[in-house]
Amino acid sequence: MNVLEDTHGATAPDHARHPTAAIGHRLRQPLSAAAWPAGVAAAAALLLPLFTSAYWIQVLTAAAVFSVAALGLSVLYGRVGLISLGQIAMLAVGGWTAERLGQTGALPFWLVLLATGVVTGLIGIVIGLPALRLSGLHLALITLMLAAAVTIVLTNTNFPNGGPGFLGYDSVKSGTVPLARPAVAASDTAYFRYTVVVCALMFLLAIAHTRGRPGRAWAAIRQSEHAAVAAGINVTLYKLWAFALACFMTGVAGALLAASAGGLTVYQFPAQESITLLAALLMAGMYHFAGAVVAGLMLKAMPALLDTWGVSSNVLLIVFGVGLVQTLVTSPQGIAGQLSRDLARLGARVRVRRTTS
Repeated sequence: MNVLEDTHGATAPDHARHPTAAIGHRLRQPLSAAAWPAGVAAAAALLLPLFTSAYWIQVLTAAAVFSVAALGLSVLYGRVGLISLGQIAMLAVGGWTAERLGQTGALPFWLVLLATGVVTGLIGIVIGLPALRLSGLHLALITLMLAAAVTIVLTNTNFPNGGPGFLGYDSVKSGTVPLARPAVAASDTAYFRYTVVVCALMFLLAIAHTRGRPGRAWAAIRQSEHAAVAAGINVTLYKLWAFALACFMTGVAGALLAASAGGLTVYQFPAQESITLLAALLMAGMYHFAGAVVAGLMLKAMPALLDTWGVSSNVLLIVFGVGLVQTLVTSPQGIAGQLSRDLARLGARVRVRRTTS
């Protein structure tokens, strides 16, 4: 009997004959479901500056940037199954690269963003080489040590401030020098909108990958690497592709952060922040790109809100710990997954009531 026939002789569906198609079919979402976060982002960019202060504009700009760092982690772990704890380090590398390129004054801002993404994407390929042999906890430890190494190097070299040489740091000068913004985004409000637009493009880039051939290959690798190899998937290529994409997007986010108010300091990128990012993304929804937006808000907006209320931001670590346990036990899909499921149930009930009435 054909292995693709069941015990009653019925032929299995077409996607059962192709494992990668079956996995891709299960992960593929309607275009409207994938695009609604972009609509929310556009509305936020237009409306939020009308109702918030300058302080909250800066907070929301940082939240948008960190949502892209969370997006890179969502691609790596949520889509491919590769645990990386080096996203915050890549954010710092992106900021350093952008400041060094921008201080030459020869490149327009959009080209600095693109060049920074290319540089960090190439670094991502190098980081991805251990992923060809390692996975799980071992890969997480390697990337965490990389994040610690970047923190140590930054502590000794600092971010460029217009000084001479390759490092571009002058110890005589005090403070930091933010990356020069484009003329269309000179004010904080305009730069917030500019940042949201660029971050939305990063989300659309990730959606385009996951809905295409790379997404189907990543889904197959996540489910079973050996089955993916048997299906003819180039596992080496697609693993390195995932790391390059995640680091490209995170590098662009780091460049955006470099032009934010106040510039960059070495204290903004501690290695343990990568663990906090992972915890926030697990609670927000690792397997949904909308979860990356929620994670960015949790990382930046929630501490600011606690400071406004006069509560120590250290309480957030306790909240994250309790929330992570609750998520893993009762709702592994996270806030975004649970909300999507609840909205689908609500929509089904509304449709049923309309048909019966």
